[in-house]
Amino acid sequence: MVAPRFAGVGGFGFALFVLAACGDAHVESTRSLRGILGQSGDDSGFETADRVVDFSFPADHGPHPEFRSEWWYLTAVLEDADGRAFGAQFTLFRHGIEPRTADPVPTDGAEAWRTGQIYMAHFAVSDVAERRHMEAERLARGHPALAGVGSAPFAANLEGWRLESSDTDFWPLRLAANTRDFEVHLVLNDTKPVVLQGEAGLSRKGPDNASYYYSIPRIRAEGAVRIGADWHDVTGLAWLDREWSTSVLAPEYQGWDWFAVSFDDGRDLMLFRLRRFDGRRDAYDAGSLVAVNGESRTLAASDYELTVSERWRGWPVGWNLTLGGKSPQRYAIRAVFEDQVMETSVRYWEGVVEVRGADGNEVGKGYMELTGYTQ
Repeated sequence: MVAPRFAGVGGFGFALFVLAACGDAHVESTRSLRGILGQSGDDSGFETADRVVDFSFPADHGPHPEFRSEWWYLTAVLEDADGRAFGAQFTLFRHGIEPRTADPVPTDGAEAWRTGQIYMAHFAVSDVAERRHMEAERLARGHPALAGVGSAPFAANLEGWRLESSDTDFWPLRLAANTRDFEVHLVLNDTKPVVLQGEAGLSRKGPDNASYYYSIPRIRAEGAVRIGADWHDVTGLAWLDREWSTSVLAPEYQGWDWFAVSFDDGRDLMLFRLRRFDGRRDAYDAGSLVAVNGESRTLAASDYELTVSERWRGWPVGWNLTLGGKSPQRYAIRAVFEDQVMETSVRYWEGVVEVRGADGNEVGKGYMELTGYTQ
């Protein structure tokens, strides 16, 4: 993907709607987006993430139209009975044209078109055995018949691609998305509690920018993946990220690198690295480490080190990670195959990674996102 836009990681989407609405595709300069997106602090009547708030679930799984943008971001690492591995990504992005409240949207008539929202969805599958990455994109105005998100019960939809609760309870969730060439159906159940990222859910991306950000790691997933005409029954682990904000990233940022890993020993890790144009490490790099019992610890920039170990066509597909402490832990993170580039309205890298310990043995899998590159 090419550019930092609104303050958020783990699904870049805040700019996509603006770009699509303007007819702009494959923009190659992060700086060229500044005029489209506005400057930091220009909230145009939207609320901003500028203080710690109390989260309320299941309500906060739903939309926050009083903020300019948000996303529902699901990734899953899956296997069939023969050990064939797949990755699946579904992300729904919402962009507000004007600030709204969370009141119910009219279901018919002219008012049903006046939601003030644009939605975009990205759907992708990585077929590891064939080293093949497939992606698709849909864009629609907010309208009950086309696209939208509801919270009671939860349902996120864009023209038939759906992530929704099976009943009145939030869990289990069901994902259903398809194209002519690939398709995914999953049933998703939580195994760990919600993780509030940053300062009790306030995730800072610089001195003047922040998002509200929470994650649900280690979601149990089972269902089926279709590649062409071939169906595969699969099981695995999924990760759900949620962010909403109005801020834009400051001009000194080029993009970010984001990682969500489920270790074989039951721990889960999220890290992001804000990339500065001047090349210096950023003080707002952050993450979280979730224990087997679900207790989470916030990680500051000083708690870990990420360095690039391998590049493919300019994309950093291999990394060395050191988690600090009295006994530092060292890992190697690498893409399971190199070309997992999302060839969508804004180009970015999103795909499955494996994690190996200091002895070279695999100790976990997850997803990586790379944004702000100009390949």
